[in-house]
Formats: sequence, C-alpha cells, structure tokens
Amino acid sequence: QVQLVESGGGSVQPGGSLRLSCAASGFTLDYYSIGWIRQAPGKEREGVSCISSTGGRTYYADSVKGRVTISRDNYKNTVYLQMNSLKAEDTAVYYCATSRSLRWCIGGQSEYWGQGTQVTVAS
Repeated sequence: QVQLVESGGGSVQPGGSLRLSCAASGFTLDYYSIGWIRQAPGKEREGVSCISSTGGRTYYADSVKGRVTISRDNYKNTVYLQMNSLKAEDTAVYYCATSRSLRWCIGGQSEYWGQGTQVTVAS
C-alpha cells in the first residue's frame, strides 16, 4: 500500500522550531521530488518547499525563505522540513506530496499525498 505519513507537528510559541517528517511506505521516494504544502483555515493551499529526487536542488516560498530547510534521507525513505523562527502565520496543516520533477513540485502538481500534520504557532 502506497502511503505517506507526516509527523512532527505540534503547538509551539512564536520563535520556536519544529521538524516535520514525511515517511513513505509501499514505494521508494528515490525517484520523486517531494514538496511540503500547507493549508490554513479559510486560506488557499500554499506550496512551502520542494526538494529534487537527489536532494541537490531545493525551492522555498518567499514566506518561509531563510527560516525553513528541506532535506531528505533516501536510505530512510524520509523527507524533513526543519522550521525555525516560527510565526503565527505559519499555523496550518502541513502535507507532504510526491511530484515527478522539481518543476512539477513548484508548479503544485503532485501525485501521492499524506494525511497532514497540524502546526500551531501561538503564545
């Protein structure tokens, strides 16, 4: 069964950090670019970050640039999103998703999706 499972979300104060994980089962992530997408209540889905299949290229949305780092460990079949200096506006459900290329990821074209993990930033 093809599955992506996000974890690592939670509640933090502004300025805090979280590390999200996206673990795949039933297939290998090696051939996919992976993206993190978030959706806040009442707002449209927003692409946060993407990483190429080898990890050599990355993309960050302007809203998170300098505060977020995406990485992957293909041996562990897992992709990570390190988020620092969190702000209230980062509050959202964060999803990971596979894409056939980095360009597709940046363009929001994804295939497999996880169920999401909630990130809440509040004092």
